[in-house]
Amino acid sequence: MARIVPDGWQDMETIGAMRRELETLGLLAQGLPDDYTVYHAVHWTNIERTHAIHGEVDFVVVNRAGHMMLIEQKCGELEETPEGLAKNYGGKLKSVPVQMARSVNSMRNKLARTLDGEYVGIEHLLFCPDYLCQSPQTAGVVPERIVDARRRDALCSVIQEILPAGNAGPLYVKVDRFLCDTIQLETDASALVGQAKALVTRVSSGLAYWARQLDMTPFRLHVTGTAGSGKTQLALAEYRGTIENGGRPLYLCFNRPLADHIAMIAPLGGMVCTFHMLCERMLRQSGVVPDFNSAAAFDELVLACAGLTVPPEWLFDTVIVDEGQDIKAEWLDLILRHAGESARILWLEDPMQKLYRHSAVTLPGWTRLRAEKNFRSPRSVVRLLQALVPDDVTVVPATPVAGHEVDFLVYENGADLIDKVKEGLQTCLSAGFATTDIALLTYRGRDSSRILAYDQLGPYVLRKFQGTYDSEGQPGFTRGDILADTVHRFKGQSAPAVVMAEIDFERLGDEEVRRVFVGATRAAMKLVLVMSERAAAKLLERI
Repeated sequence: MARIVPDGWQDMETIGAMRRELETLGLLAQGLPDDYTVYHAVHWTNIERTHAIHGEVDFVVVNRAGHMMLIEQKCGELEETPEGLAKNYGGKLKSVPVQMARSVNSMRNKLARTLDGEYVGIEHLLFCPDYLCQSPQTAGVVPERIVDARRRDALCSVIQEILPAGNAGPLYVKVDRFLCDTIQLETDASALVGQAKALVTRVSSGLAYWARQLDMTPFRLHVTGTAGSGKTQLALAEYRGTIENGGRPLYLCFNRPLADHIAMIAPLGGMVCTFHMLCERMLRQSGVVPDFNSAAAFDELVLACAGLTVPPEWLFDTVIVDEGQDIKAEWLDLILRHAGESARILWLEDPMQKLYRHSAVTLPGWTRLRAEKNFRSPRSVVRLLQALVPDDVTVVPATPVAGHEVDFLVYENGADLIDKVKEGLQTCLSAGFATTDIALLTYRGRDSSRILAYDQLGPYVLRKFQGTYDSEGQPGFTRGDILADTVHRFKGQSAPAVVMAEIDFERLGDEEVRRVFVGATRAAMKLVLVMSERAAAKLLERI
């Protein structure tokens, strides 16, 4: 079996051109003996385009002697023009022979500079598994170097004929180092973040599509979806669709930071707020100024609002309740009374993210939709969670993006905690993430957290919530490079890289598992857990 660089490709499930390349990678891995190494970086360097090691080289096969073959893969239809084979990219023809020649010359020149002119044999091959070349003699590529649909199953034998295994020598080590360095140079995690987010959004939008195809009167949909299953896409699709149809939507959740986040990305024309914000606005419109100095201020706010009649302008055409697991049962009627006579009502929740001790809302007679696939979290994170969640909870990994293994850092005391947090941040930066890609989350509350007492950890200036809001209701944050917040406040949001710190407990019970679950599922690409010795012992015992 051939060696594949980089590893981890077997865990990928993806779509489109990248899926076809991974299929070829599997064919090369199984069909070539261990005399060969195959270098392929498309699943890491670029999520949606066939751009891998250098230029547009899809695969580089290297034998024991250090000589190489560049393989260009062209899927789908090709066109045979007077100038040779061409690929149509959105109406623009690109010459395959010219593209291959440019790649070979560029690789040869770069190798010559790196190896001080030492000779490296460079062969080339065109692999077009879907196309039958009608005129190989005029294709612009030597016929022997074309593996088309007619002999695609012979790909590995053709490679070995053109590039024999050879004898092991010192050149192989130099070429291997060169190609690994090249791949490493391409591995800029920060550059991938936008692409990863776009791809995850696309593949997780299936929930939004199918849920909105349901036809019922009245429309009452209860969605139980795991983290990363697409609940936010569904909420925004409903919100946007209502506005486009001339209606007025209400998006309601429990968590203020989530409401602030949704308000920033939702279109104008509706209302986005927490349940308590809704109550406060109702009271203020009635002429009552809420008093938040009381210890029971929020309970009094809800009680006062319950005594008001909902005016027509506070009725909505769509009511979307997110974070339904955190809504108290006694609030249900106060929420539903804001739905107009023919309103669509959606209730979105994830029981595993319930962090508060109160009775759950029951919705008898509602249509129930389950979404158990997590499209956001790396497979390493999902494997961790699968070992922690109860037997009756299903979390299915479905990410299209390669992630990192979870890092576990264990601290002994308070001083060591800060050192381990700084180490976790540096781990993320070393992996290619920018400071703006990282969220530092504490397992503890905002007032009891030791790390949130700091404005700066080593060279890292923290961006923290100040506990204030401006005249437009926007939260105030300190100036800093790395967002630092609690797991509770960050619920419903995500970041490419997450360092979850101050994880400390004597026993790993239901409440502890839920909090770890919420924090871990905020990570879209990389997760670092900073744990006390006793918490690490309990957690690692489970996994």
